[in-house]
Amino acid sequence: MPLLRKVNRALLTLLVVMVCVLLHSKLWRAPPPHPQTEHKDNSKNDIPVVICASENRMGAAMATINSVHSNTDASLIFFIVTLEGAIQLTRQYIERSALKGIKYKILEFNPKVLSGKVKPDSSRPDLLHPLNFVRFYLPLLDINYNKLIYLDDDVIVQGDIKDLFSIRLQPGHAAAFASDCDLPPTHEMVRSVGMQTTYMGFLDYRKKEVRDLGINPRDCTFNPGVFVADMQEWKKQKITKQLEKWMEENVKQNLYSSSIAGGVATPPMLIVFHNKYTTIDPSWNVRHLGWSPSSSYPSYVLDKANLLHWNGLYKPWKYPSVHLDVWEKWFIPDPTGNFFLLRPDSDS
Repeated sequence: MPLLRKVNRALLTLLVVMVCVLLHSKLWRAPPPHPQTEHKDNSKNDIPVVICASENRMGAAMATINSVHSNTDASLIFFIVTLEGAIQLTRQYIERSALKGIKYKILEFNPKVLSGKVKPDSSRPDLLHPLNFVRFYLPLLDINYNKLIYLDDDVIVQGDIKDLFSIRLQPGHAAAFASDCDLPPTHEMVRSVGMQTTYMGFLDYRKKEVRDLGINPRDCTFNPGVFVADMQEWKKQKITKQLEKWMEENVKQNLYSSSIAGGVATPPMLIVFHNKYTTIDPSWNVRHLGWSPSSSYPSYVLDKANLLHWNGLYKPWKYPSVHLDVWEKWFIPDPTGNFFLLRPDSDS
């Protein structure tokens, strides 16, 4: 009988392990690779670039990819994260367009991982899209690199991406961001449209939980739409768990909202990385191009920018928006006909 009990215990343990493995594989899985264009082998010389591609913004992600690919001779691999329903569209967009020669891998993101962590917010429902939170879960993606670049889909890269990738992160830092106070040419636009560049504009300091953080409300913020990540440090510091903690706290305490912060994915990053990040050259995130439909930058600012970022409501694939000609230079029409530009003379 003791031997039988030991056997049953061993079988039960094995069953539990198998169930855990199956659940993990269902939550985070990459679709079967295409035999010609998707790649399983990871070269140490590759620069991994992570970008999300939602179904209704597919053309935006492809414009970003095209700009990165066209402006470097470095070996790249794009990890394109999307939802289950957009996997086929993503692959078709690449394989039936000028991007068919890029090295890439499509990864599926399961929004169930966000259950109980995101509070409904009617003021900016677009900011609650599951892919907005992929940046929190980088270690759970099927990406076997110690260092990577994350890009939002509303950016255009004009510089050589290997210059951004070559940044040396300071010891103990899991990521490098662009500070919101480091780019003087943007300060006038920031003031003109009432944007916030300090923690006071992102967190509700009326809440004790926020005040207890000890963060000066006048401290300068950073933009989490473009960053370089050290995945070993990220895992060591359990960054994902820290971010989830503040997501859950916000659901309970309403510490921030899209009406306050202009986005619900930014505040957890600001909390977790406060005074714990390396700064990147500000030319690698010249932003706020999407904050006003009429306020534009002078040409000398655009020309010197390594990366242009249309963060804000006014995206360059819609109308109105500014600097449309700069963005359209990298736009690749959707070969499936699902994505199209919204322009004054368009039919819809």
